[in-house]
This record gives sequence, C-alpha cells and structure tokens, in this order.
Amino acid sequence: MPLPYSLFARLGFLCLLLLAAPVQSREATPLEFHVTFDKSVSDKPFTGRVYVMLSSKNNEPMRGPNWFNPEPFFALDVKNWKPGTVAIVSASALACPQPLPQLKKGKYHVQALIDFNQGDRRFNFAPGNGYSKAKQLDLDAANSGPVFLTIDQVVPKREFKESERVKLVEIPSKLLSSFQGKPTMMRAAVVLPESFKTQPTRHYPILYEIPGFGGNHEAAANIHKQRNPTRLDGVDFLYVLLDPNCSLGHHVFADSANNGPWGKALTEELIPHIEKEYRALGKPEARLVAGHSSGGWSSLWLQITYPDFFGGCWSTAPDPVDFRDFQRINLYQRGTNFFTDEKGQPRPIARRQGKVLTHFKPFSDMEVVMGHGGQLESFEAVFSPRGKDGKPRKLWDRKTGAIDLEVARAWEAYDIRLILERNWKILGPKLRGKIHVYMGDQDTFYLDGATRLLRDSLKRLESDAVVELFPDRDHGSLMDKKMFERVYKEMASTARQAQARRN
Repeated sequence: MPLPYSLFARLGFLCLLLLAAPVQSREATPLEFHVTFDKSVSDKPFTGRVYVMLSSKNNEPMRGPNWFNPEPFFALDVKNWKPGTVAIVSASALACPQPLPQLKKGKYHVQALIDFNQGDRRFNFAPGNGYSKAKQLDLDAANSGPVFLTIDQVVPKREFKESERVKLVEIPSKLLSSFQGKPTMMRAAVVLPESFKTQPTRHYPILYEIPGFGGNHEAAANIHKQRNPTRLDGVDFLYVLLDPNCSLGHHVFADSANNGPWGKALTEELIPHIEKEYRALGKPEARLVAGHSSGGWSSLWLQITYPDFFGGCWSTAPDPVDFRDFQRINLYQRGTNFFTDEKGQPRPIARRQGKVLTHFKPFSDMEVVMGHGGQLESFEAVFSPRGKDGKPRKLWDRKTGAIDLEVARAWEAYDIRLILERNWKILGPKLRGKIHVYMGDQDTFYLDGATRLLRDSLKRLESDAVVELFPDRDHGSLMDKKMFERVYKEMASTARQAQARRN
C-alpha cells in the first residue's frame, strides 16, 4: 500500500533535521598499555615490576635505555599478578624521561617485559625475564586508547663457548650463598697461554682483570683476540676475566652490607680454585690485578684491602677514589646538593669533548624507573649501610637531591684516599711498588678530580705509587695501543722479578 504524501513530507523534513544537526565527536581516550603474561613465561602469580619500553629508533626497545638520551619507558609495581590477567600501565606509572601523558606523538616500537630479578644486574634483557614481541604503532598520548601487549617470550640464557684456550670457571660460593640465603655462583673466564698445553709442568704468573660497569667474563675471548693478555712483553701469563655483576649493579669485589662478602669470597674461594686448577705460581708477587672504570676502582680496592695477597695493581680511569670529589661533589660538606651546585645550577655527570651529555637529576630519575642495576644506585649498594627495609640506605633524596650526611659518613669506610691516609703506617710498606693509577684529564664522567686528590695525598705520604693524568684523554680514549704496551711492560717486569725470586 503506497504511503500518503504527507508522510513522505514528514520523513523528508526529519532527514533534513538530522543532516543539519552538529556531529558529536568521539570522546578522546588517553593512551594506556594493557599488559598480560602467558603461563609459558610463568605459571605463578608475579610480584615485582613490569615495564613498557618505547623506541622510535630501535626495533627492540627492551635493550635500552641509552644512558645519555633515554627513550620513553614506564614501570608499574604489581602484586600477585596472575597469568592472563591485565596490568594497566597508565598515566600514574613511573616514567622516564617524561610522564606518559607528555609522550610525543609519533611512531614507536613497543615492548612490555617482566623483571623476575633472578640475580642479574639488568632489569630488562636478563636471562629468564619475560617480554612481548615488539610491535610498531602510531601513538598519541591523548587519543590512542588501550594498547594490548602479551608477554609470551623468555630471554634465553647465553651459553659460554669454551675453546682449547678459553675456559669457563663457575663455582658455588659458600660465603655468598650463606649471605644471600640461596645458592650463589662466582664466575670467571680463564685464557691459557699458548705454552700451557706443551709445557704441562710449568707454572705461571696470573693477571686478574675486572671489567667496568656492565661488562662480564664473557668478553674474555674477544679481549684475547684484540690484545693477547697471555703474552706480555715476552712473559707468559694466565689471564682471568672476572664477573663483577650482581642484581644491584657492580659489586666491585668489596665486602658490603648489601651485596655480601665478595672480596672475601674472591680471595678465599674463587682465586684459590683457579690457581690450583690452572697451575698458577700461587705467590702474591705473581698475582696481579687490573681493571678499567668500575673495574679500575675494584683493582685498587683489592690491592689496598689485601696488600699481602696481590703483587701489584693497574687501575685505569677508576670510579671516585676520594669522596671529596665524587664526580665533582664533596659528599662530606654540609649543605651540598647532589643535583645542583653552589650556584643552583644543574650538576653535569657526563661530558664529551667539553659538551655536557647529561646531568645528575635526570640520570637519577632514570634509575628510579629502572628499579635496580643502575650505576649510581650500584654505588649505594656497595658503600651504604643496609636500611630497616632491607635495602641500601639512600645517600641522596631522589626528589630534592639533599645528601644524608649520616650515610655519607658511613661511606668513609670505602674512601680509598681516606683509608690510605688513616692506615699508611701499616699499608705503606706493604704497598711499595704496587700501585699504578692512570687517568685521562678530561674523563667523560668527571673522575679525574678524585684521582688528582689521591695523587696529591700519596705525594704527601711520600709513597712511590705511580698516579698519572694524561692530557686530552677521556674515559674511552685513555687506553690506546701505546698505553696497553706500557702497562703490559710494567706487569711483565713485576712478573720477571717474581719468577726470579721463586728460582
């Protein structure tokens, strides 16, 4: 039955009204990350920290952050988070370098990860950690809505590849296991000299090297190829690259209230095992120690802490050896702020060719989001007393930069310059001819100032220690081919004297 004309008219009028009406815009939905993890990663509820990491450059953002220019990443602490359920990383999450609502609009690679914190320094790409496959997305903090990420991958354990001359040493430590309340391993790589196989009764001097922050024993084969530390100026050595990593950073082989008795375990457990297994001379004068950066501090610390155990140290670009100049901060001076100088200006923490790369405040902020394993917090893990919460006491307030002088005074127990001055009558004779410290006078991390103070102090003590600063050298350029040749000649000379005394 046809519709009457009047009804057509009414319908037409209604359509005109609808077309003329203003279009209601869709309500903006802020960006959030909805994260789940699969049972294949863990079938148990998880308590700890979950992260979402972004990168506009790297297709695997979980390998970040870059210390000097970190790309956005976010963290959320969860409790009893069950597989298959959602954890929402939103505007309230911990964030670096800016909160999530301030994320710059653009295209990013995105990954989520779980830090199971199984003892590795790294919060991100540590063996056993769970992560999601990276996806590339256009993100708008104000209007991207929920992004769904599933953690269904596990970082595999790296296998150490042994060869005829490169060997893995891995032993359980009774001392560290007792401290940690769980099985704790010590690791190192031993590189054998070429003559080791053909001269089965021969015994060797031994060089222990400690990598800098982030390094470990796995680099031994590459180091052997690059500079052959088993043959120093005509002298055959056993070369040992130690693993200095722990969950709180670089333990520097110092006994500490937070990391445990790493120095004691090294000298009483790991070194005796290595020297027995690989035919070391086993004499203090034939036992040398070296390292760069945090490894440089470690080598000097071991030499002064165990002066009768080691026959010489070669410390290059060491971390602060005098806390009156802790990367330009006098930790003992009342009113000193960690973030700003006397004029209220931001304190730089790194430079390159005179240009500041970053400052203490953003560096500290980044480590807050990381949670563990950062360089600054690694210092606290070694030098600070343990707090009532079971964590290292904080040297500085993370928001204001105010320094806790009570904690700073506790750090005196690890101030190398101060220890030497206070104990020189005992240490002086034991350290004769054993200390070598080399530093670039334009160190990237402003470590040259503390080394100058140590040099001046040792001069006043009439020490024969060799402490030199090299013009126009920074953290990375200090140890060139010429410097390695010099250091190796000095080590070889010490070893020849040790062998001559043995014969």
